[in-house]
Amino acid sequence: MRIISTVMVTTLMISVCNFAQADDLHQGERVPAVGVNDKGELVWQHNEFSYKNWNSAQLSGKVRVIQHIAGRSSAKEKNAALIEAIKAAQFPHDRYQTTTIVNTDDAIPGTGMFVRSSIQTNKQHYPWSQFVVDNKGNVQKAWQLERASSAIVVLDKNGRVRFIKDGALSQEEVQQVMSLIASLLKQ
Repeated sequence: MRIISTVMVTTLMISVCNFAQADDLHQGERVPAVGVNDKGELVWQHNEFSYKNWNSAQLSGKVRVIQHIAGRSSAKEKNAALIEAIKAAQFPHDRYQTTTIVNTDDAIPGTGMFVRSSIQTNKQHYPWSQFVVDNKGNVQKAWQLERASSAIVVLDKNGRVRFIKDGALSQEEVQQVMSLIASLLKQ
């Protein structure tokens, strides 16, 4: 009986350790390399939309909040308070950028057209923001993020991770992220 209990505890510990390692984003490091070439970055030029290949190497140069969201309204709502706070703060576009990566591979079937339309509307309203449409879920897989969720990652101007949360931020975490952005912009 003791041997079975020991084996079960050991197996559980190994599972927990593997789960903890599943999060591929680490404080102070760059995000794992990933590219999106099935759709990619949404470009709005001369009143027309197009897409260009996007990759995570493009994330340095500015302080940045990355919002990775499933192509679902419920995922978008999880961190809407942070996005509203960012809009209200009116951070300088030459030193700050929001990058929204929408995983349309994780959308409710039949809603892809509506999701892309919403992204296009947002790009028109916030042309200085970056919107990436990920049809194959490359970023979610490479960064080992939860499905049907919303993750927030704050990067410094060198592209290093300074804050990570996969899931809805509390009001205190929203304030923490806003303070962190302000601090990083002063550096």
